[in-house]
Amino acid sequence: MLFQDRRLVDATEAARGFLGALPGESDWARLWAWLAQRFEAPGLILDRAAADGTATITATGAPAGPGGAARCGAATLRLRADDLGQGLVRLEIVDPGLDCSGVTVNAHSLAAMEDEIAVLRESVDHAPVLIWREDGQGTVTWANAAYLREIEARDPENICWPLPRLIALPEGASAVRRAEIRLDDQPRWFDCHVQAADGHRTIFAVPADGAERAERNLREFVQTLTKTFADLHIGLAIFDRERRLQLFNPALTDLTGLPAAFLTARPTLYAVLDSLREARMIPEPKDYASWRRRMATLEAGAASGHHVETWTLPGGQTYRVTGRPHPGGAIAFLFEDISAEVALTRRFKAELSLGAEVLDALESAVAIFDADGGLLSTNRLFDALWGVDAASTLRGFDRLWRQVAEDSPGYRALRAALSAGRVDGRRSGAIAGPDQALLSWRVRPLSGGRRMVLFARTVAGTGEPIRGDLPTGPCAEGETETRLAGAV
Repeated sequence: MLFQDRRLVDATEAARGFLGALPGESDWARLWAWLAQRFEAPGLILDRAAADGTATITATGAPAGPGGAARCGAATLRLRADDLGQGLVRLEIVDPGLDCSGVTVNAHSLAAMEDEIAVLRESVDHAPVLIWREDGQGTVTWANAAYLREIEARDPENICWPLPRLIALPEGASAVRRAEIRLDDQPRWFDCHVQAADGHRTIFAVPADGAERAERNLREFVQTLTKTFADLHIGLAIFDRERRLQLFNPALTDLTGLPAAFLTARPTLYAVLDSLREARMIPEPKDYASWRRRMATLEAGAASGHHVETWTLPGGQTYRVTGRPHPGGAIAFLFEDISAEVALTRRFKAELSLGAEVLDALESAVAIFDADGGLLSTNRLFDALWGVDAASTLRGFDRLWRQVAEDSPGYRALRAALSAGRVDGRRSGAIAGPDQALLSWRVRPLSGGRRMVLFARTVAGTGEPIRGDLPTGPCAEGETETRLAGAV
């Protein structure tokens, strides 16, 4: 090949076919890219030829043939340069392996191979991944179009062989590695797959920006959840499908007393439960076998759906344990100290019981109705006098009183007192009872629109109530359970 000022002016037929098969723009650029992959510092041969007139170097990389090794003994690829002056340079490439191979190539076979090479080159150059090849010293000896575009984007004026390494992977790396490339302070992430061979390796860098963003968002989400869980007063423990502890919050150690070092070692669910049992933080059954069955029931219930248990501990505390299934077979347990809630409920029930006892101790039959006429509470005397099964609302009792009192003036006054929009002060009167005995009544207003009705037997002709128990009327077939509302 004869070049003048890096422009091809003449070449042999074999040289023209060789240059035509190389990728690139100009003849000089295509040739020099090919030489840079096979010779160490091929540019120095031009300086030596200019000084001495002729210079020759041998290849240090793979020979020119596709086999990647010399095919004729120890013969290697040679490059000779002759400086003819006036900018003329004669280059000669000699491959002794081809000279002595004695192989005759069929034209159809050659055409098929060229077509296959064209398809492979087009596929590799259009691949959306970075592909390059390195020798044993880490020098880039080949790269696809995507890799060249990345190099050009960094420094379009200084593209020369050997190409710089965009991603430096350690020697012997075989697993997939996540690597970062920065261009204009914008990071780009790639998953690098390494294919090692004799004396070289090929790296495939697949873009992983989406995966990196997803993993970063996941890490931020987990950190947010961790900070949120750390402020909760409810103990949280999440076990994976293998029933090993994966996540817990500080409240769990505060409620259970389990050391953080034990929990960070990722114990199994049963190891955690055994430790709770030793610390007397689980209700103690009569025998260990029944305890194991109960814990198995707890795990099965939490895995299949929402499961809640209440643990009354020997120390007087009460815990609510909630189990919830998670995707992938995981289980989350919530430990909540409800001792104050249980104590409040017990105190409330005691107050209700006391209120019921106070109502039952009154010498009058008492009924309390809400603003809509619903029956809130009665005492035993009222149940014995009027009953509560047939009439559980104010309207029902109104029908009962009308039947018994036969629309008397006392009944009309009682009805007017109860049907008034707002009862101002207390109203009183008298009506006939179930046994036609005279009963005095009183209506007292309560908060929230509630009303209290009291009945008492009167002394004949005086209207004064008789102190003592009311007799059991025909409407009372037995004592009914006292019902007491919280607003009484």
